[in-house]
Amino acid sequence: MAAEKITFEEFLQTVDPDNLAFVQNLHNQLLEQNCKAAFEQKKSGPLASYKFGKPPKALMNFVFRKQGMLTRIYGEHIAHYLDFLNTLPPEMVQHFENAGDCGRLVSNTCSTKCMGYDFNVGDAHFQKCRYNCFEFLMTEQSRPFIAQFIKHELAQRQ
Repeated sequence: MAAEKITFEEFLQTVDPDNLAFVQNLHNQLLEQNCKAAFEQKKSGPLASYKFGKPPKALMNFVFRKQGMLTRIYGEHIAHYLDFLNTLPPEMVQHFENAGDCGRLVSNTCSTKCMGYDFNVGDAHFQKCRYNCFEFLMTEQSRPFIAQFIKHELAQRQ
C-alpha cells in the first residue's frame, strides 16, 4: 500500500486521548515557527512529519507502533544542547540502549551520506542510527521532555 495523504484532522482521529492536547499544541507551535507539516496514511499506520528550513529538512515525526504513539526527533544539532540529554528520565535514556547502532559510525558499513549520532549521557557513550535514536514513546512523563527536545533542536536550526 502506497502512502496516502490525509488531513491533520484525520490524523488527530487516530491519536490517543491522552496525547491529543499535546499533539495539537505542538502542531500549532511548530506551524507558528514556520515548520511545514505533512500527514500520510502508511502501511504501518498514520505518520505526521514536520520539516524546517530552506531547503526543508526533517525535524520530527509522530509515528505509531505496537507499543503506542512515538515521537521521532532528528537531533542534528545535539552537540549544542548535550546538557539537556542528561536531564532526560531513565526510561528515555534506556531507549538509547535499545536503539540500533549507526553502521557508519560503528563499522563504516552504511552510506557515507548517513549521519548517525555520537553523544554521551552521563558516563554512557552512544553511536546510534538517526532513524530510531531519538524515538520516544509518548507518556505523561516523556511529553514535557519531548517538547523541550524539539524546542532545543528548532532553536539551533534558526
